[in-house]
Amino acid sequence: MSKHVPTHDPQRRRFLTSSGALVLAAAGASATRTVMGQTRGNGAEIAIVGAGAAGTSLANRLANALDDANITVIDPRVTHIYQPGLTMVAATGWRADKVQEPASRYMPGDVRWLQESVVEYEPENNRVRTDAGTVVEYDYLLVATGVTLDFDRIEGMDPGLIGAHGIGCVYDHPDHAAATSRVIDRFVEEGGEGLFIQPPGAIKCAGAPFKISLLTEDRLRRAGTRDDSDLTFVAPTRGLFSQPDIDDFLKEQMPGPRGFSMAWEQELIGIEPEARRATLATHNGERTVDYDFIHVVPPMSPPDAVLESDLVWADGDFAGWLEVDRHTLQHRRYPNIFGVGDVIGTPIGKTAASVKDQVPIAVDNLLDVIADREPQSRYNGYTSCPLLTEMGRGILVEFDYSLDMVPSFNFISPYREHWVPWLLKDRMLQPAYQAMLRGRV
Repeated sequence: MSKHVPTHDPQRRRFLTSSGALVLAAAGASATRTVMGQTRGNGAEIAIVGAGAAGTSLANRLANALDDANITVIDPRVTHIYQPGLTMVAATGWRADKVQEPASRYMPGDVRWLQESVVEYEPENNRVRTDAGTVVEYDYLLVATGVTLDFDRIEGMDPGLIGAHGIGCVYDHPDHAAATSRVIDRFVEEGGEGLFIQPPGAIKCAGAPFKISLLTEDRLRRAGTRDDSDLTFVAPTRGLFSQPDIDDFLKEQMPGPRGFSMAWEQELIGIEPEARRATLATHNGERTVDYDFIHVVPPMSPPDAVLESDLVWADGDFAGWLEVDRHTLQHRRYPNIFGVGDVIGTPIGKTAASVKDQVPIAVDNLLDVIADREPQSRYNGYTSCPLLTEMGRGILVEFDYSLDMVPSFNFISPYREHWVPWLLKDRMLQPAYQAMLRGRV
């Protein structure tokens, strides 16, 4: 049975019928000159590593913008996954097939698509090598690989366990999300001990651990099993969210009216699936916790080929992530290389909404470099998260490098729960995302 919240309210119907164009307009607010006609590419060889949201958007924008460049996309994926929809599959009843399509549907026909994986970067020689032994030489390189889920950093954990032994994980794949939905359904029906994990370090869609936690708690209340359940949220630090207002909101709501026990400054380091027992690292040593349901969020990192290359930050807050200027997205040591998406080492920005703003900036600045100009476009760190707090309600969180709220819609308060963010997430953001993939916004 679908868990979608019905929209019988006349005001909601009016919003649905009138605001689709507004969503697309907001999604295209940063679109720049690259969508206006074509520019000479001077026969440049351009390689794009990655064909997810960032890589596919880059390929379409560059194919539209350049009239004589040779563009190669390197990525073996066959299926494109709408990752922002995975929480909806896991917690609200979306079908898994709604968030996956053939990757070829969005790949421009006039690019070379090499369905292999890059295993080595040679920036000094302007080339990459693939797992099939192919050497791709380039004049310009765009790195858009996304991240790797490091399940192996949790002893006993394997993605094949998702959906069994009370284990859920919304990340990575629709099958995982669908399996998580089944596990949550059982937990909501029976109640018990729930354990919700936030891992250390940067992760994509930092709001997802909270969405799953809060939506599960809300469903327990609706099912009448909340009093039979104890919920614990495990946080690696004393902070929950990078944006201060939302951090305050979560710190007030989760241990307050939502009734979570907060396991501060602890980290999931092991799991015993059949025993339904987790091991947490604390300042005072290890401790074990029994659970009936656990939402595992693994630590994340760039793919090994990026991590082991000369392209990453050597130290500091972004050590191991792709080293780019946070505003131009140009590599700080290799000016013919740009980075976009989850792989880059910047203070914030591992969301599809960030990709929407980053791609036109990177493309414009690449065109400047091709034309022997200094990059002029600037990324301000925009990111967005529809933070779903209960079935039918949420907060539309939008902010930038300054950590100030930068709302796109003046009729939606970024500081309180409302039904509009839910409808944006449920009905409207996927079409905007698809337009982004095609380079149209």
